[in-house]
Amino acid sequence: MSRYNVKETEAKWQRVWEDRGSFNVVEDADRPKYYVLEMFPYPSGRIHMGHVRNYTLGDVVARFKKAQGFNVLHPMGWDAFGLPAENAAMENRVHPAKWTHENIAAMRDELKRMGLSYDWSREVATCAPDYYKHEQKMFLDFVKHDLAYRRESWVNWDPVDQTVLANEQVIDGCGWRSGAPVEKRLLPQWFLRITAYAQELLEALGQLERWPDHVRLMQERWIGRSDGARMRFAIAGRDDHLEVFTTRHDTIFGATFCAVSPNHPLATALAEDDAELAAYVASCNRLGTSEQAIETAEKTGFATGLEAVHPFRDGVTLPIFVANFVLMEYGSGAIFGCPGHDQRDLDFARKYGLPVIPVVAPRDADAATFEIGDEAYLDQSGVMINSDFLDGMTVEDAKAEIAGRLDAAGAGGPTVSYRLRDWGVSRQRYWGCPVPMINCGACGLVPVPEDDLPVELPEDVDFDSPGNPLARHPTWRHVDCPQCGAAAERETDTFDTFFESSWYFARFCAPDAAAAFTRDAVDYWLPVDQYIGGVEHAVLHLLYSRFFVRALTQCGYLDLDEPFAGLLTQGMVCHETYPDPAGGWLFPSEVRRDENGDLVTVDGGTPVTPGRSSKMSKSHRNVVDPAAILDTYGADTARLFMLSDSPPERDLDWTEAGVEGAWRYLNRLWRMIAEPRVTLPPPGTKVPSELNDDDLALTRLIHRTIAAVTEDLRLFRFNRAVARIRELTNGLEDAVANGTPDGTVVRFGYETTARLINPIMPHLAEELWQRLGHETALVDTAWPEAEAAFLVEDTVTIAVQVKGKLRGTLEIAKDTDEATVRAAALELPGVNRAIADQEIRKVIVVPNRIVNVVV
Repeated sequence: MSRYNVKETEAKWQRVWEDRGSFNVVEDADRPKYYVLEMFPYPSGRIHMGHVRNYTLGDVVARFKKAQGFNVLHPMGWDAFGLPAENAAMENRVHPAKWTHENIAAMRDELKRMGLSYDWSREVATCAPDYYKHEQKMFLDFVKHDLAYRRESWVNWDPVDQTVLANEQVIDGCGWRSGAPVEKRLLPQWFLRITAYAQELLEALGQLERWPDHVRLMQERWIGRSDGARMRFAIAGRDDHLEVFTTRHDTIFGATFCAVSPNHPLATALAEDDAELAAYVASCNRLGTSEQAIETAEKTGFATGLEAVHPFRDGVTLPIFVANFVLMEYGSGAIFGCPGHDQRDLDFARKYGLPVIPVVAPRDADAATFEIGDEAYLDQSGVMINSDFLDGMTVEDAKAEIAGRLDAAGAGGPTVSYRLRDWGVSRQRYWGCPVPMINCGACGLVPVPEDDLPVELPEDVDFDSPGNPLARHPTWRHVDCPQCGAAAERETDTFDTFFESSWYFARFCAPDAAAAFTRDAVDYWLPVDQYIGGVEHAVLHLLYSRFFVRALTQCGYLDLDEPFAGLLTQGMVCHETYPDPAGGWLFPSEVRRDENGDLVTVDGGTPVTPGRSSKMSKSHRNVVDPAAILDTYGADTARLFMLSDSPPERDLDWTEAGVEGAWRYLNRLWRMIAEPRVTLPPPGTKVPSELNDDDLALTRLIHRTIAAVTEDLRLFRFNRAVARIRELTNGLEDAVANGTPDGTVVRFGYETTARLINPIMPHLAEELWQRLGHETALVDTAWPEAEAAFLVEDTVTIAVQVKGKLRGTLEIAKDTDEATVRAAALELPGVNRAIADQEIRKVIVVPNRIVNVVV
């Protein structure tokens, strides 16, 4: 028996596919298109098991659709800008570009070893000037269409690294890298006006029928539409007023205080003459800007001494506080507090000794005695109490009444607010796309002329000092104003890297075009038919991409509503953890099983107690190197295990036993088909129309497997498809080992097996197809089709019960007459044992389904 040489075979077919350009495509109006795309990686230098799973899933879809006759676009590129490259530059004294391109080369080689069906001729890297010059032009068009603008905004500022930090980069109030306490600063920032599409983005979620429900729900909550009211409170003794947005305007008669954000204009103005308030505002600003940080912090306030006039209670005023839990970015940055019906307001009121007035109560409650304890009453199904003209109304009717009165009085009215904020795209770092704007002392902000694009990053930069190297570059930032010719300075901010990933899918349609893309290409290929990636990108990346296609459509680039018609979010790859007896964690490679099967360390044989399985991570050291798996078992084994162990949307536990099992099955297939135990007729020999019962049953199994696997792959039930293929190969092995099957049926079964495993184990499939005598490569062979005549079931399995308990089953011809079924059921040994000497009262036969014997 020859040995399957996995390394030679996989390298051989990868060369064949590359030399023939098997996966390179062009637009073809005569063929249906299918665009499958996995979220492109950051070039960190090594692929990990999450990459292996993600790209395997996409490759199965791409190969399956190609075999079905679709013109399949399946590209790959690199999300190549970002902070890790700058960190590497500072730590290793290497230029970010050099670090990035070396990593791209290494990862490209690793991906090619997986046998992925990418059209590498379309490869893009977002750090290339011929990529980012197009987004610079997009940005200038966004400015022209009022979709991009600059304003001052509160940001997290790291005083050591001298850069803005995202909320996720603030850990316990400190910069994730420097460890310095983060400050909240007001800085000029560039924004994209995503809020202009808030309602459209929300409503269109209902049309994304091939997206997971939980992802659509996450986006819905992130957009966060709130139907409420604006209310203007006069400020006692002053000419100005305080505007509040609320979704609980029905509770206005329960209001006992007002509060503004520490960054509200009123707080800012008061702090100029109040050192104590200024110190309080400064302490609030040390919290950072994230909602989570603000929500989890202790709720505090500073009494300003000002009072707001209650709009519906004569002579009643409400103290105005500056409070750390009020967000300037939500609503108007001011609230009225109703402690009876908001837990946060209640905690605040108890802390500062403010009244608590219940204004909503259960329908059966006594308004005179109903009180609020330690928990606010949040149920909105009750009725209004203690609310003057609202008493007895439902909450919804009370909201409508208040909104109407506010509108009539010119003091506010119904309005809609969104949690979604405009997208801040400014980053104070080097390794990103430069913002193509110029600051002129005379002309103000001036766009870079389109003929001068791209604005390229300078290569001679200094990373020895903290902060943005562009801001201190001696020459790059100095430029003449395009309008007046005076000395001016370039914008030194670069774009958030989500900018690049929000349109890369369109660039793949025409990566060599002089423009960002050609309309013919994007009109043919877009939207992406199937997008695949981690659920961690469910909100920001996917929402930004949805905004981008709308913005590009408004600017005339596209005619498109949604970028991704279908979305699959794969689960994580997990592995058992191994606590180090000396503290910390051990790598899987540092653990082995001794002669008793117990876990011990490789060095020293110290007993190891395994920990729980968790997502593969460097911190827990429970990572497996894909390169080691490819070296030992090959790509097809890794692919098979990734697909067969669990549904793609669920987490997958990587186990050595599972990989070994996949390797054994791969070799079983090799032995079964490469060196068959029966004589096979030449390729193209037809299965005869007349077959004996065994050959007919085997032929039916083959056709049923074709139909089932086709449906499973269509619905991304990859693990079920693998299970059905295993059932087929078991059937083929049994037929050869225990009978004398017709050679044409066996050939049909072996050829079908090769064709069905092609999307899953493409190297093995190609080699088996060639061994079966075919000259045309399997990659160019159509998907098998099941014949309907062989899918009709001639037999049925009927359950036989005695007094309602299953005692056996009958395999019998479909639609057999009742008398024959009854007689066969009563002959079953299990039925006879259950009846014993009892009298049979009756036998109930449900045709083709069940027999129930009543004794």
